[in-house]
Order: sequence, then structure tokens, then C-alpha cells
Amino acid sequence: MNSRASTRGWWVLLAIVGVVLFFSAGLVLILWTASPGDGVAMLGRDRIAVLPLRGVITANHALLGQLKEYQRDGSVKGFVVHINSPGGEVAPSQSIYRALRAAREEGYPVVAVINSVGASGAYYAALGADTILALPGSLVGSIGVIMEFPNARELLEKVGLRYEVVKSGRFKDVGSPFRDATPEDRALLQEVVDDVYAQFVEAIAESRGMERDSVSRVADGRLLSGRQAAEYGLIDRVGDLNDAISLAGTMADLGPDPRTVTPRLRRRVTWLDLLTSVSRWAAEGGGALTGLSSTILERWIDSGPRLLYMIRQ
Repeated sequence: MNSRASTRGWWVLLAIVGVVLFFSAGLVLILWTASPGDGVAMLGRDRIAVLPLRGVITANHALLGQLKEYQRDGSVKGFVVHINSPGGEVAPSQSIYRALRAAREEGYPVVAVINSVGASGAYYAALGADTILALPGSLVGSIGVIMEFPNARELLEKVGLRYEVVKSGRFKDVGSPFRDATPEDRALLQEVVDDVYAQFVEAIAESRGMERDSVSRVADGRLLSGRQAAEYGLIDRVGDLNDAISLAGTMADLGPDPRTVTPRLRRRVTWLDLLTSVSRWAAEGGGALTGLSSTILERWIDSGPRLLYMIRQ
């Protein structure tokens, strides 16, 4: 009887051990195969996150969310920002700059590398990095600010449309597309542009350790090649993505050939998506094309004044 009980006890113990080993192996597998940005610190797989900064910079740019996501991942020890952007809106460009600086203050090495274009707001964002690299033929610079808004007054007059405005102050409808800008309007907007431009120059002077006068000499909207930018001190040296990854790995004590992670790409638009969209459009019947031009006009008119750190291509 005791022998049977003893045997049964051993089988129970073996079963428990087996279950523990099974779940332990599963946990190790999950940790080892975890995808980048899952918030899971992968076992012994420290790496550098490569974040793309592409296209026109607008509010809630994907890079901001990606940066936060990877900061929660204990396997990420540094960042490379891979830039190919003409710039964009002022505030989002400044947000990315501030986020990169904050990551540096938390102890992450941050390296920015400019591919084809890293102009205006994209260059502003890059100033948040420890080091900026660019290829010799990259387009860098276009340091400046532009504000633009449409003027549809003559168009509206031709179609017999008037737009009445009641306002609390003379500048309340500044930048309105329904009237010409007055000299006072232009003077007011120029003050805003000048102040935002000064913020750009100050950020360069502080981040690059340059005198304001030295910055102002090249901060007139001109484009520079990567090699020229290095000569003027706007970037640290000529290099490509591989150089940036190697530098970030060395700075993070991972060596010159670190593992890397990149954000998941958004799902690509397929032919099925296009066919579905066309089918939906056809099902909605007439009027779609008729309303298209008015929709574009409405969006154009409603865009309002915008401050941009952006090169016009």
C-alpha cells in the first residue's frame, strides 16, 4: 500500500515538474520570438531601434508613438532616427525634437541620419539627437519658416458669393481666404513668423554649439548638400544608415554591429482595397464626381493660415 502511494506521489511530482517545464519553455519562446515594440524585454537580445521619419511632418506623427513604445521595451538600448522628409508643421517638428531630447536625458543614445532629404522641420527634429549624420549628396537645411493661406476672394466674386464676417477685433479674421490681407495683417503675421524663425535659430545654436551669427549666415532658407552641411557644422559628419547604427551600438555599449528593430509597417493598400472602394463609390450613385470639386475647394478654403518648417518641392 505504501509502495503504491509512493509510486503515485512520484508520478504526481513528475507531472508537476513536466507542467512547469512546459510553461517555462513556452515563456522562453515567447520572450525570444517577441516582435519589436511588444513591450517585452527579449532575453539577452539588447538592440537599437531604427525609427523612420518620412514624409511631411504633421500632428501625431507616427514616430512619437513608436518612440514611447520602444522606451517601454527593456531590450531597446538606443535609437537611430532615419530621416527622409522635407519638414512640415512647426509644432509637430518641435514635438519630435523635444521627444528625442527627453530620450537622451533618460540615458538613451540617439543618432539621426539623413537619407535623401532632411530639410527644415525634419532638420529641426534631428537637432534632438546626440549626433547627426548625412550622406554627401543629401539635401539638408532650408532653415526658415513659411506661413501660407489661400485667397479665394476673386473666385467667390465671379460666382456671386459674398462672405459676411462679424468679429470681436480687427485681427480676428487675419488670414481669411475671403479677403485680401491688409498691411497691418501682414505686419502682425510677420512678427509671428520672425519669432518662430528665432526659435529655430536658437535650437540650432544650442544643439550644435554654434554662435547665432554663424547660424544666421546659413539660415536663410537655402539648401545645402550633406557635405556642405558638415562644413558649416550643421551635422557632425558624413555617413549612412549603417554608420548610424554602428555609432548608436557603440554608444550603447552593444558594439559596432548591434541587433536592430524597426516598427511594423502599416498594411499596404491592395487591389482588393481599391476594388472595394470603387464598388462602394459606384453603389453610392451619382453626385460623387459633382461634389468632388466643391469638397476640394472647401478643404482649400478651410485650411487657414499654417506655420511651416518645410521646403517647397
